[in-house]
Amino acid sequence: MKKAKEIILGIIVIAAIVATITFVYRHEKSKVSRDLAKRIAELSPRGGPPETIDGLRKAIALYEAQIERNVKEGAQTGTYWKILGIRLSDRGMHRDALAAFERAIWFNADDPTLFYLTGLSAGVAAKSVVGFSAGSNAEREQLFRLSENSHKRAIDMDSGYNRPMYALGVLYVFELDRPAEAIPIMERYLRSLPNDIPAMFVLARAYFMTENFQQSIDLYDRIISRTKDARVRTEAQYNREIVMGLMYG
Repeated sequence: MKKAKEIILGIIVIAAIVATITFVYRHEKSKVSRDLAKRIAELSPRGGPPETIDGLRKAIALYEAQIERNVKEGAQTGTYWKILGIRLSDRGMHRDALAAFERAIWFNADDPTLFYLTGLSAGVAAKSVVGFSAGSNAEREQLFRLSENSHKRAIDMDSGYNRPMYALGVLYVFELDRPAEAIPIMERYLRSLPNDIPAMFVLARAYFMTENFQQSIDLYDRIISRTKDARVRTEAQYNREIVMGLMYG
């Protein structure tokens, strides 16, 4: 008899716990719906009266499961387009990759990697424009502009994201002939990654192009002292001699 009472008591306790959890869950779910409805109403030009918020809350509660599915499907679709874009760019199909990255950004505009990847593919696509049509120059300029803006956007979104900094520096120095704009970017990059030899070459070239000869020489000396690759050392020494010749006549 005592054992039966204990079992009944246990069932009652479990039922009470389940009821409490259900109440809390429903309360939190209702709060989320209410907060979302309020946010939607506030986003409208004139806000929203209480009855509008209440109507939105009921609609959200009614279609909450469908909304959640759509959100998840949207995120999954964005990931699909991102993967597709990366695979296309890996195969050298950069124009198709740009279309895929554009769709990925449509679903996830807060991903700095997507803008960096867009910048890379746009830069490659721009260099592939060789003049088959009368509008080739305009197309090339548009693609280079897309590349520049995409890298800058990636940096704006994540100030510690080094890859687009390097890519933008290369773009300014080797493609757009705007070395002065590359200098602060590459200096910033090298403060973060002080032993990056390729970045040192880019910055040394930018110094050379802007006639900051001593700074260029100092950077080539830095490369020579740090690299263990004989070919890299030879290239740095060769470039250093060229700068020295121009500096001292």
